[in-house]
Amino acid sequence: MSDKQKPSRSLVGIAGIVAVATLISKVFGLVRQQVIAAAFGVGPVANAYFYAYIIPGFLFVLLGGINGPFHSALVSVLAKRDRSEAPRLVETVTTLVGCILLVVTIALVLFAEVFIDLIAPGFLKTPEGLQVRAIAIQQLQIMAPLAILGGLIGIGFGTLNAAEEYWLPAVSPLFSSVAVIGGLGILALQLGEKISLPEYALLGGAVLAGGTLVGAILQWLVQLISQWRINMGKLRLRFDWRTPGVKEVFQVMAPATLSSGMLHINVYTDLFFASYIPGAGASLNFANLLVNTPLGIISNVILVPLLPVFSRLAAPENWPELKQRIRQGMILTALTMFPLSALMVTLAMPIVRVVYERQAFDEQAAMQVAPVLMAYGIGMFVYLGRDVIVRVFYGLGDGQTPFRISVFNIFLNAVLDYFLVSAFGTPGIVFATVGVNISSLVLLLWLLDKQLNGLPWREWILPILGLAVSSVFAGVASWGVSWGCEQVLDISNLWLGLLQLSLAGIAGLAVFALLATRLNLPEVDVFISRVRQKFGR
Repeated sequence: MSDKQKPSRSLVGIAGIVAVATLISKVFGLVRQQVIAAAFGVGPVANAYFYAYIIPGFLFVLLGGINGPFHSALVSVLAKRDRSEAPRLVETVTTLVGCILLVVTIALVLFAEVFIDLIAPGFLKTPEGLQVRAIAIQQLQIMAPLAILGGLIGIGFGTLNAAEEYWLPAVSPLFSSVAVIGGLGILALQLGEKISLPEYALLGGAVLAGGTLVGAILQWLVQLISQWRINMGKLRLRFDWRTPGVKEVFQVMAPATLSSGMLHINVYTDLFFASYIPGAGASLNFANLLVNTPLGIISNVILVPLLPVFSRLAAPENWPELKQRIRQGMILTALTMFPLSALMVTLAMPIVRVVYERQAFDEQAAMQVAPVLMAYGIGMFVYLGRDVIVRVFYGLGDGQTPFRISVFNIFLNAVLDYFLVSAFGTPGIVFATVGVNISSLVLLLWLLDKQLNGLPWREWILPILGLAVSSVFAGVASWGVSWGCEQVLDISNLWLGLLQLSLAGIAGLAVFALLATRLNLPEVDVFISRVRQKFGR
């Protein structure tokens, strides 16, 4: 922001803060998923929760999350304005968004049954599906207020980040995980192993949904207190469209939200097909969490510091530096995503077994989730790479272009789902998403090339290809070590399975690091020098 406040932190400093805070949050999120898996496996409660959460999750995770459209819009606008304008601007935007989302919340409660039937018509076909449907309807009604909370939290994220407050927004999602873990822990103390029995499914589903709601309320309250403390807006109704910057916020926020909504229509399409496959929803949920734990940390580290930079370099005279920053974001994406993809693909089964296989989550459940994790792993680079380029358009004040591409991808996703689900089952749903992300990334780069009068393609493509090839060798190394461990270790033992996973992972990362350092990339050199400085102190 443009007033004379404390000096701006460096990108590295911001990235470090966000990384640590997000890591803490993601660890709690992983523990939450382990608790859910142990309590319910891939049974009706976990399956229903995945479907019930999808609509409020659109507003809570996408709109309310770091790097969501609300966050991006607030940061893009506030970064260019004087801090004294922030309170009125934030209060006006919060009031208007809150009123809209209150209507959405009421609609979710009243029409929960209709929404579940639209998302998952396959539930009506079998007795097991009808049980899942009943639980999902109840859970959706309980979690409906996540709609309005998601919008308010997203505004809070953007407001705090614009004021260079990064720790609290990144760490605050852990409140949701703590509430869910606490609720299920209390229920388990009351019911013991009976928690997974069908007759307790409705009760278990209600506790799971209630814990999610309580956690969201806590997350919002903590952010609100921090906003008051730094004078960035209070809980005050303000209906003033003429407040400077409001129109600009909505010019970015509206198309960005619609663009995210288009992406979520793809999720609805995926769920339509998944509802006909028993356990597909829970399998997608558990595998997605394993990918999103490292992906969420890294995406925040890359995107949160870069978005204000993209906004400040939006003027044509700054485009040469903007292109350098975009390249930096894409190379960092490749440097982090490719080795993780290699490990997710080659070590999918050991990862799933070590993380989830206990109590109600048995070997059969692990065999359902592992192929889905492999499919997710394949698409990690294009997922984050697309997000980097989308933020460039947001920084340029252009939310229309990502929106138009998202509209096209709705139809592409439906076509891919139809053919790939028939061929691959549940992993086919993920392959369709990967195809959509590839399409988005290619189209966005092509349009950005035109908008910025050309991009240095050679400087981008060759390093990324080099890192991709390095990840292939890393995957082969990790698979070989994993296979060798299986020949000599009893991997059914949790600790020996963890040893197998650790050795294979270290081998893969070591091979990737060795090859990546031979590419002479500035990003790799800077990273290595900073690591050496840390250990040299």
